[in-house]
Amino acid sequence: MWIWSKLSGAKWMDAWEDRFYGNPNAVISMLKTQKTVRVEVYTETEKEALAIQEQFGGSIRKLVHKNWAEMTQSNHPPIKIRSSLVIIGEREDDARAKFAKEFPGRHIIQVPADMAFGTGDHATTSTCMRFLVDVAKERKNSTWEMLDLGTGTGVIAIAARMLGATKCLGMDFDHQAVIVAQRNVTRNEVDQVTMKDGDVLKWTPEAQWPVVVANMFSTILQQGFPAIAAALETGGDIIVSGILKEQWPETRDIAQQSKLEFSEVITKGKWVTARGTKKA
Repeated sequence: MWIWSKLSGAKWMDAWEDRFYGNPNAVISMLKTQKTVRVEVYTETEKEALAIQEQFGGSIRKLVHKNWAEMTQSNHPPIKIRSSLVIIGEREDDARAKFAKEFPGRHIIQVPADMAFGTGDHATTSTCMRFLVDVAKERKNSTWEMLDLGTGTGVIAIAARMLGATKCLGMDFDHQAVIVAQRNVTRNEVDQVTMKDGDVLKWTPEAQWPVVVANMFSTILQQGFPAIAAALETGGDIIVSGILKEQWPETRDIAQQSKLEFSEVITKGKWVTARGTKKA
């Protein structure tokens, strides 16, 4: 077993919690001064620890822990999205078949907690997927493709394909997330789902999509709205999340400058998720 650790200012605690949300091997502790947090992630291999260190700095060291396999087991109950999807965190190869019997008629998505965001239990991911189910139902008798920006584990792109999208592209600036997402595409046996590295702030869309999901921090969304809008067809469906509720008014106003208008807004805890379209 290996452990990666880093000290950080307490003001960044929310960001660290969201970065490693759903990862059962991440521990974030407030130090006595209340000004600093210690972020730790336990990994099975040195390579995984080095990948985190390369992205975030910090230090790594080797540990000995005979219960490592037990630590990595998922204890999260299945996450049900509308009456269409069930997300499970099990790692066993036959897990999807087992849950398909328990939840007949629903698509089963297997996403073990890994070094990437998006296991389905975070408010932003689950609410994006609820909106996505609605979009898929409305587009049931049409052909549509989907772009997933900030794909993380790839769960939203995988869900879109299962719900009827003919082709899906997931993009993330974090190369480790892209690796995890590609692994999940294979694990869930979906075709026509592609994952690639990309930074929305340095990206020029090569096409337009009828459906775009962007689950990223509001500061990134605000800067990326021109590119995000350029990637969305006029009249297409857009779903955005990762927005703290106190940042929603500013984020909405900046989105409107790129002709993005939102008609449905859900606040879940401290997070806002919104569905809208691009005006002509």
